[in-house]
Amino acid sequence: MTESVCLALTAGEPAGIGPELCLQWAAGEREAGVVVVASQDLLESRAKQLGLDVTLTPWQPGNPVARGAGELSVYPVSGLASSQAGELDVDNSAYVVKTLETAAKGCLDGTFDGMVTAPVHKGVINDAGIAFSGHTEYLQELCGVERVVMMLATEELRVALVTTHLPLKDVAAAVTPERICQVARILDHDLKAFFGLARPRILVTGLNPHAGEGGHLGREEIEVIEPALAKLRSEGLTLTGPLPADTLFTPHWLDQADAVLAMYHDQGLPVLKYQGFGRAVNITLGLPIVRTSVDHGTALDLAGTGRADRGSLQTAIRVASEMVLSRKGAAS
Repeated sequence: MTESVCLALTAGEPAGIGPELCLQWAAGEREAGVVVVASQDLLESRAKQLGLDVTLTPWQPGNPVARGAGELSVYPVSGLASSQAGELDVDNSAYVVKTLETAAKGCLDGTFDGMVTAPVHKGVINDAGIAFSGHTEYLQELCGVERVVMMLATEELRVALVTTHLPLKDVAAAVTPERICQVARILDHDLKAFFGLARPRILVTGLNPHAGEGGHLGREEIEVIEPALAKLRSEGLTLTGPLPADTLFTPHWLDQADAVLAMYHDQGLPVLKYQGFGRAVNITLGLPIVRTSVDHGTALDLAGTGRADRGSLQTAIRVASEMVLSRKGAAS
């Protein structure tokens, strides 16, 4: 039962829509216990701005979690410099990273069963002098694991990535047999562990147009990808590819698959976001903790207007709860 689940929810960039999505989510009925890791002053200010009647209760480990409509437990984090909707402030960057650290360490020590993240603004964090390429990489380093996998999912489609936040000019060099094997093994393992798939069927894209056209449009498929897939198949993984990305995302192939493994960020994610933007979830695989996130950014232009759609956050919370219960079930 989801009543047994306690999730940390980080409110993300203070100037963005994350704080109000947390507040809007609290207005509805829910089963999973959720604790928002954020400045309580920020949430109170945004609730007042939007006219939302939400009761915020400071929370500490061991306390009961608010579960009623219009109630929200808050694990207070200090250090917020300003809270103006739509206006970035570099002085908030350390606070934003602190919310992530608090939630992740709470998952590692058992305070929380998993974490859900609202969007952050990578640019302003880096402008503050804090090296930050994304939630995925940050949590990889904090949890001390060699490799993690970014996977976005809707009800109909799952897309995982071999490389994530890299300039396009660096992608080909980063697509190595070792990396492909690491990512595919994590994807296969976690589809079994968290999604109940006994033998996941994974489609793999090529890197080049037409999957290299037999070497005429690039040799990475022949020299890098195909040998890696052959090795993985010998280990028992069910893989099809490398396939041209422009035809892989069609019913002919997708109806026979549980997930797609794409070589780079903008090869796989535009298709998924076109198919399900606003109801997709970003999942980090390969961590010792459960982590999901929304599929969108900070939407500074919508912050403070009340027009932000909480659909992706609801999906992220639901999927995190299901992953926690799946892991608990497998361990029992």
